[in-house]
Amino acid sequence: MKPTLLIMAAGMGSRYGGLKQMDGFGPNGETIMEYSIFDAVRSGFGKVVFVIREDFSNEFKAFIEPKIQGKIEFDYAYQSMNVSQYGFDFPDRKKPWGTAHAILAGKEVVHEPFCVINADDFYGKETFEVMAEFLIREARPDFFNLVGFRLGKTLSEFGYVSRGICEFDSHNNIAGFKERTKIYSQDGNIVFEENEQKLSLAENTLVSMNFWGFTPDVFDYIEQQFKLFLSQLEPDSKAEFFIALFVESLIQKHKATFKVIPTESEWFGVTYVEDKPWVQQQINQLIDRQVYPKSLWE
Repeated sequence: MKPTLLIMAAGMGSRYGGLKQMDGFGPNGETIMEYSIFDAVRSGFGKVVFVIREDFSNEFKAFIEPKIQGKIEFDYAYQSMNVSQYGFDFPDRKKPWGTAHAILAGKEVVHEPFCVINADDFYGKETFEVMAEFLIREARPDFFNLVGFRLGKTLSEFGYVSRGICEFDSHNNIAGFKERTKIYSQDGNIVFEENEQKLSLAENTLVSMNFWGFTPDVFDYIEQQFKLFLSQLEPDSKAEFFIALFVESLIQKHKATFKVIPTESEWFGVTYVEDKPWVQQQINQLIDRQVYPKSLWE
């Protein structure tokens, strides 16, 4: 059974100032997620599922379908602010419920081992090859994975970033995460700010960039955890249900093990609009090296 690629593309791009999942970066206006789809196809994935919001679904479909039609099977899942099906009501909610909720949106359309990614992150060909190999040969109902990136390869020149720092058990599987905010490079070192202090981080520290491998068995557990999450919220809460929340719960309750596969691939993405020219430059360099064709879908 070929694995599925689930792309989280429902974000609002508040720091970027627009829908960066549909912004063009390649020479013919290709989005970052199109390079991920291209890499997934040539790595053996059989289907892509886009998690989007209904308010821009028509625009999104008109944009993406002519490009990938006939290249790979595709489907859609919708991330909604409405959670009445779980017995809760947050009528004033304006912000999506977070990355773990985005995965849960795919429950009815994902029936194969699957990889989860962000729409606006560029992960690289080798990363998809490693993930496909894991999903086809190793993934089980209680054995999942994360491809971890080196912190030094995930920074922005134009502002701080937040990253989930991987923590490991004695078998080098994930034990948990430390969320570090306001990470940036200063005088050749990587620092983060906490309690008005600047603390250092090693360049080769492994971090999560949301490149996860699961089986469909995970959906029921996510749903259970999401209901618990909702039950603990105040009506006006802006809290989000992040992937790390249910991953750490699975680990702590000994319901699943998460293998970490380090990658030396260059990550790049767009947190700020100022990142765009640099990302375009990186893609052009990969095209010059013939890693990708100049016209992605011809």
